[in-house]
Amino acid sequence: MHITDHLIRSCLPISDLQEVGAGDEAPVVARVERRRAQTGSPVVPIKLPVLLLGRSADLRPGEFVVAIGSPFSLQNTVTTGIVSTTQRGGKELGLRNSDMDYIQTDAIINYGNSGGPLVNLDGEVIGINTLKVTAGISFAIPSDKIRQFLAESYDRQSKGKMAPKKKYIGVRMMSLTPALAKELKGRQKDFPDVTSGAYIIEVLPKTPAAAGGLKQHDVIISINGQRTASAGDVSNAIKRDATLRMVVRRGNEDAIITIIPDEVDP
Repeated sequence: MHITDHLIRSCLPISDLQEVGAGDEAPVVARVERRRAQTGSPVVPIKLPVLLLGRSADLRPGEFVVAIGSPFSLQNTVTTGIVSTTQRGGKELGLRNSDMDYIQTDAIINYGNSGGPLVNLDGEVIGINTLKVTAGISFAIPSDKIRQFLAESYDRQSKGKMAPKKKYIGVRMMSLTPALAKELKGRQKDFPDVTSGAYIIEVLPKTPAAAGGLKQHDVIISINGQRTASAGDVSNAIKRDATLRMVVRRGNEDAIITIIPDEVDP
């Protein structure tokens, strides 16, 4: 079973996931088996009916897709949309260390169907919903990347290799650019007057970011006295520093918060 990493990280402790809901079926016991930080897609082995994993390489702009999930606890909810591009680079989204091209769609993705499958009209899974920037701009991890992740995971497992732990704070963010700031100002009346930094799309519950007071729509403008120009700067600070003293622009005011990153298995 593939879901996005933030769904696992919201369950504590991470190493002892006890129950996984399965629609109308009784919850089943499962354990996180493998996780890769770059894809944000852990493997949770459970026995359930499955959909075929399609080839995202065959996907084309303009194709109709369906996002499936349970947003706001409304089970079996589907939203539809079209594919804008199949190759939105991670670096365009401020993910400096990402080598992945995301699927961009206007299918509505909210908390609950984020982590669910993105399906083509043949009923094949061609992506995993992972990121919503604003209404009409959402992203999914391509199914071909999931297939590659599985192959690499099984290869590491067969060789008995363990990857080092990764640090995280529990946010979904992207680099703020002048073009994105203009777009967000048109949608959010209280959007701050900044054109660079790390824009917080979502703060995951029960994470260091939530405990530290970081909020959705905040813009991180500095960390430990150093200017933050992009989401990549935040990622580098998380890897480098044990404690993050952040200045965030929230509306028209600045807030100072402190976050201590956690370590998790990759």
